Amino acid sequence: MTTYATSYLDAIAHLPAGGKLILYDVSWEEYEQLLDELKDRPLRVSYIRGRLEIMSPSLPHERPKELLLQLVSLLAVEMDLTLETAGSTTFKDEQLAMGAEPDTCFYVQNAPLIIGKTQIDLMTDPPPDVVVEIDIWSESTSKMAFYAAIGVPEFWRYDNRQLRIYHLSEQGYVEAPASLAFPLLTGEVLTRFLEQSKSKGQSATLRAFREWLHTAR
Repeated sequence: MTTYATSYLDAIAHLPAGGKLILYDVSWEEYEQLLDELKDRPLRVSYIRGRLEIMSPSLPHERPKELLLQLVSLLAVEMDLTLETAGSTTFKDEQLAMGAEPDTCFYVQNAPLIIGKTQIDLMTDPPPDVVVEIDIWSESTSKMAFYAAIGVPEFWRYDNRQLRIYHLSEQGYVEAPASLAFPLLTGEVLTRFLEQSKSKGQSATLRAFREWLHTAR
């Protein structure tokens, strides 16, 4: 590992929950070296043309991510959909000089193409059908250019108040009322259940969501 990359490992090791470290003028090689060094640590790493951001997730950050994963999984079971989740897998493209780890992501239309895969290579495999970013301590809009460049059709962004859904267009991401992958789900519906979980808890929210599904189908 280069001296540049090594010099930041102590700072990274002491990142508090919700903390982030931003480095500039990082080469692609240094980015890949840091990814290798940090692969067993619960961190989110993004790289956008020399700008490297490392974020340590916190409980307020993880709760909505986990609930969204559970809501989507429940919907897939109830609607008999094929769903493959890929969590915070690192997606990167050296030619773009970009890489990111979403808070979570889903394969739906392309789920059959990645079943059983232990590694996803964007040169041969499709990107996720949906990428989710939780923007409580960290701003994810810088990652949108990368997700658009690799062809992610749908982007969800939650800022602890509202979940917004974006669809990929020729001009980039545009806000849309409902999901492409899960047409029953709108930003309004997902926001409602995310907000409900803050006072009622996750289990009660999942039960309420299941009841809603039975009436919405």
